[in-house]
Amino acid sequence: MFCFKVAEKFVSINGEGPRAGELAVFLRFCGCNLNCSYCDTRWANTADVKYELASAGELVEYVKSTGVKNVTLTGGEPILQADIARLIALLGASGADVEIETNGSVPLEEIVSLSPRPAVTADYKLPSSGMEKYMLIENFSCLTLRDAVKFVVGDMRDLARAEEIINEYGLIDRCRVYFSPVFGKIKPEEIVEFMKERKLNGVRLQLQLHKMIWKPDMRGV
Repeated sequence: MFCFKVAEKFVSINGEGPRAGELAVFLRFCGCNLNCSYCDTRWANTADVKYELASAGELVEYVKSTGVKNVTLTGGEPILQADIARLIALLGASGADVEIETNGSVPLEEIVSLSPRPAVTADYKLPSSGMEKYMLIENFSCLTLRDAVKFVVGDMRDLARAEEIINEYGLIDRCRVYFSPVFGKIKPEEIVEFMKERKLNGVRLQLQLHKMIWKPDMRGV
């Protein structure tokens, strides 16, 4: 029986994405294949991170016990988990509404072929992350209006690059699109001014609610 390395599991509100402000059960898995400059969950990817081993069945039972329907699978990079497709299928069969947060560097074909299909929030890593070269552009073709692409923006160069990607791949018509500032690196009003200047209809600025409600580095929220 495959067991997942779970860094933390908890109930809170979604801090970002299409379900921002809604209650969700969070399952955070250990491990990531990227090393973004601004990563705020690097602790979950270290070799000595403390974790709980749990089977797919045990995680489904935990989710059921919370009474919360929305489930957010996050990390690290959850798609790297060997049995993640089975977990998603079991969660969906139990009545959960699953969202998976992915870093944009791993293929999505298998995930979006599941039934019930989970919602996907995919990052596109911009220049300030140091990880843009790992982005899989072909993932865009897997997305629908139920899904989202999130651009985490650290500076004006990032904003300009995000606009290029949005326009080149027609993301506004394909899925939801978010700009999210790197905490403490760029002022939200700078992003708003950029959106106004470029007339970026259909793009949403989103601040991380959990960092506004609790301390920015607090876990389990």
